[in-house]
Amino acid sequence: MAQTWTPNSWRQKPIQQVPDYPDLAVLDSVEARLAKYPPLVFAGEARRLKSALANVAEGRGFLLQGGDCAESFAEHGADTIRDFFRAFLQMAVVLTFGAQQPVVKVGRIAGQFAKPRSSGAEKQGDVTLPSYRGDIINGIEFTEEARVPNPERQVMAYRQSAATLNLLRAFAMGGYANLENVHQWMLGFVKDSPQAERYRKLADRISETMDFMKAIGITAENHPSLRETDFFTSHEALLLGYEQALTRVDSTSGDWYATSGHMIWIGDRTRQPDHAHIEYCRGIKNPLGLKCGPSLTADGLLELIDILNPANEAGRLTLICRFGHDKVAEHLPRLIRAVEREGKKVVWSCDPMHGNTITLNNYKTRPFERILSEVESFFQIHRAEGSHPGGIHIEMTGNDVTECTGGARALSGDDLADRYHTHCDPRLNADQALELAFLLAERMKGGRDEKKMVVNG
Repeated sequence: MAQTWTPNSWRQKPIQQVPDYPDLAVLDSVEARLAKYPPLVFAGEARRLKSALANVAEGRGFLLQGGDCAESFAEHGADTIRDFFRAFLQMAVVLTFGAQQPVVKVGRIAGQFAKPRSSGAEKQGDVTLPSYRGDIINGIEFTEEARVPNPERQVMAYRQSAATLNLLRAFAMGGYANLENVHQWMLGFVKDSPQAERYRKLADRISETMDFMKAIGITAENHPSLRETDFFTSHEALLLGYEQALTRVDSTSGDWYATSGHMIWIGDRTRQPDHAHIEYCRGIKNPLGLKCGPSLTADGLLELIDILNPANEAGRLTLICRFGHDKVAEHLPRLIRAVEREGKKVVWSCDPMHGNTITLNNYKTRPFERILSEVESFFQIHRAEGSHPGGIHIEMTGNDVTECTGGARALSGDDLADRYHTHCDPRLNADQALELAFLLAERMKGGRDEKKMVVNG
């Protein structure tokens, strides 16, 4: 691969999952306008995330990455963002107690608009139209007009991302994340769920600890870490023209950064080593994610690691494994062994969503028991291989949706029609996400206890 990289060198490579824009002059005009807009995130923030992920890669932290499968223009609102943030904070505090380690919080938000598709066309009855590719490209309505890719949607996505980031920063740094508010993060519809009492007991323990610390002079006022939290954003870097327009030189380091989000990832359908998405991502300095599916060989993974992280820098690359509950035992061990053998520094994260999608009553859904099974296998395999199970990557929402079956409330296929609101793939609701967090915390506590037994034995 040629060593010379520029923000537009990807344009000389083959590319997958590209929209068919009808007017390229309009597309060029929109991208030129975006290139003059302010950055959405800053290089220093991306470096701070990379530093936190470096600790995860070394076994001193855990990555919680989650959010919408595809953000929507129509559902954008302060309440939706707040409820997602509340659910995310609940998960993070549960995991922090379980892992007894810092939890790195990365949302699939403020940029997660474009979606890869298995087919370029969708058929309903006798009508065939271009597939919906996310609100940044075309509309979800099944009409010929809505499905035409429209470059102006990129400007709408930018503006929504800016507004979302503004509110998230206010929540993270303005006191909403204060641990003294731990009881107030409970969402209304979760209060009567089986998870509510478990969370209340945990929140009570935190409150008691806060009262003790206050008594000895440690308060949220004099220790900002008790009232503030780092929250980062991420999305799949699929629409490369948009990414290039928001790629800027950092004035302090002289390096190129994608300023569309703190972390971007490469999907399982666009990770060809000689194609455009890998070419673009290799040149930016942001932390990167790489989706790893069943078709990825050990040698193929090592080749991609060498391209994306040639300096073997801890925190640079997160491997997001998405195999399916029935395939993870076949594929994950050989990847771990290859990475460990070559001494590659990566964060291992489990995506238990994308390999476990089924159709039930004409709805795409994901059974909770399959999600949990893949997570369980992920932890067991890493412990058997002596590596660190470093994170979880899930599609979730703070809304009371009925999109994934199972969980403590035992949602069935008949329940899916009640509140099936997703624009693309099924998401865990806040109740199911919190249940998953408690189950994860138990596994991490078990892992800590095993390590203590080995050390003390």
